[in-house]
Amino acid sequence: MPGMRDPKLHRSPSNARFVLLDHPADLGIEARGDTLREAFENAAAGLMSLILDPESIVARESRQVSLNAADQEQLLVRWLSEILYLYDGEGFASREFSVSELGRESLTAILRGEPYSPEVHRARMDVKAVTYHQLLVECAPAGSRVRFYLDI
Repeated sequence: MPGMRDPKLHRSPSNARFVLLDHPADLGIEARGDTLREAFENAAAGLMSLILDPESIVARESRQVSLNAADQEQLLVRWLSEILYLYDGEGFASREFSVSELGRESLTAILRGEPYSPEVHRARMDVKAVTYHQLLVECAPAGSRVRFYLDI
């Protein structure tokens, strides 16, 4: 986490691919996928893996998320901020992320997880916010990637 110098490739239980990026004041994640939808899902898995050990979360309940934004960069920040709000504001620990629709200005997804319990869920790090610092949303024929930094 902070102080980490070599990005490591991590795989979540859902085979999400993401790399942690070191930054002096924040912590970044670069997530990849065969599609942009998959990169958004992997970004969500990366975010939650910093907050809680994903192995301690059981996908018992679902939450539907529908968001609109001015562009895909803002949509990525709103998506991740919504996941952070569900955790911090509503006490919902997400483990699985399925983006069913992703357009230039809208996103619809299902999150699966369970109510947060400090006795059950192993906490890792407190994430304050998703920032716009060095934000990247890139879609190419060879695959997609997103990059974002977190205020920790």
